[in-house]
Amino acid sequence: MACPICGKETVQAYRPFCSKRCADVDLARWLGGGYAVPSQDPDDAEEAREAAAKAAEKGVPRRH
Repeated sequence: MACPICGKETVQAYRPFCSKRCADVDLARWLGGGYAVPSQDPDDAEEAREAAAKAAEKGVPRRH
């Protein structure tokens, strides 16, 4: 099995990754929103706009 980050052979201790570094890269992508699935649902877009507007009113910084 190949590491999904770098393509090297996996190591059992970090499976499905080859190293802690690649596991951390993957985690950073998840936490940073790099793996977000875009929605085509107009209701989702409207809810996101409303949530952003409410957060802006409260002075909550936006996530990019």
